[in-house]
Amino acid sequence: MSIQPLASPLPPTGDIRLLDLIGNTPLVELTRFDAGQSRLFVKLENQNPGGSIKDRPALSMIEAFEKDGRLKPGGTLVEATAGNTGLGLALVAAIKGYRLILVIPDKMSREKVFHLKAMGADVVMTRSDVGKGHPDYYQDLAERITAETPGAVFVNQFANPANPLAHETSTAPEIWEQMAHDVDAVICGVGSAGTLTGISRFFARVSPKTEIVLADPVGSVLLDVVEGRRPGQAGSWLVEGIGEDFVPPIADLSRVRKGYAISDRESFDTARDLLRKEGILAGSSSGTLVAAALRYCREQTRPKRVATLICDSGNKYLSKMFNDVWMADQGFVERPHHGDLRDLVTRRYDEGAAVVVGPDDTLNTAYARMKLYDVSQLPVLDGERVVGILDESDVLLAVFDDHGHFSEPVKSAMTPRIETIGAQAPLAELVAVFDKGHVAIVLESGRFVGLITRIDLINHLRRKVD
Repeated sequence: MSIQPLASPLPPTGDIRLLDLIGNTPLVELTRFDAGQSRLFVKLENQNPGGSIKDRPALSMIEAFEKDGRLKPGGTLVEATAGNTGLGLALVAAIKGYRLILVIPDKMSREKVFHLKAMGADVVMTRSDVGKGHPDYYQDLAERITAETPGAVFVNQFANPANPLAHETSTAPEIWEQMAHDVDAVICGVGSAGTLTGISRFFARVSPKTEIVLADPVGSVLLDVVEGRRPGQAGSWLVEGIGEDFVPPIADLSRVRKGYAISDRESFDTARDLLRKEGILAGSSSGTLVAAALRYCREQTRPKRVATLICDSGNKYLSKMFNDVWMADQGFVERPHHGDLRDLVTRRYDEGAAVVVGPDDTLNTAYARMKLYDVSQLPVLDGERVVGILDESDVLLAVFDDHGHFSEPVKSAMTPRIETIGAQAPLAELVAVFDKGHVAIVLESGRFVGLITRIDLINHLRRKVD
């Protein structure tokens, strides 16, 4: 990788405040991907202090409210966010002393939610499966909370002109300077549309030849709009922060010359490849942008200089796209297909993924594994033979009257009566096991394969629908 210098110098060391570190992020060339004849550069927006590109508009929008007098000292900000805008706002609000209420769809990663709460934001979770006009839709709910909160200001990134202005005056000029005034294309995604709108305005002035290219998740309606089609019904996607079921008010798509629809699988695979090949720990939307940028580069018949963005850090997605179990649950990891119940086992014992405990291990060890792996029951194995199962209720009953029993062996509290099922059994036998309140312990030729729970069966049935 080659790294381009910062667009402009920072203040002298003694004068730097945290908010001064927003922007001036490095530009890196990707050298280990097939970009055809072209050169592909990525701007590392994950190097902003809040970890994402959204630090830029967050600061811009809050300072605009301060300037016009709508936001008073100690005031309250309310915003709807499905991505990193909330983290940027939380950072700026914490430093400036404002209360922040964030309305978040329930598909947001746990890391982001924990981060927001740790920074002091009030988080209101709402549904991600409803559209605009529904009372639980995150933007409509945020507007209602604003109206019901005395003196609150609705940030409204989707219609706030200070959002694209941040990118027109900082992100785009930095790219222009770092690429030595030679940029053939910039690939952007659209969440609120601030990034694309601001960047496209800047390049329309200084470099009309620069193509603005849209990277859109499959299921979003924005590519339909760009390509002149009547938007179809919005689908669903797992990539966070980009893609919409409507055109945001601040969106100016008039200068977008081309676009690509990128699937969740391609986005996640590209983000994982970014880490393996280039050492860049990037988020899911960055995977979408880089995947689209690579497609664009490979289509070119002459060399071009192309830029895109690493929107945020992948450390917010460790429980999702960087988690092999989660990827398998979503059907994104190819596994050997057996055509029987083994295909439903998420944590396979022969792959080293099953979380198990031994009969002579202590209840404290079992409890620690439950907590670490977020599971509620553990198969108890003596060698490769399943001799029991231990769940949360078993542990609770064992230690409730005497906390010292945490040092007792698992075999003293486990349930030795287990429900085993052969790998070739029909799905209907799983339902019979679940009706008894048990999990299914799957065996193949008498050897332990893994557990199947109700959610495993539901995931399997949902994948068949897809």
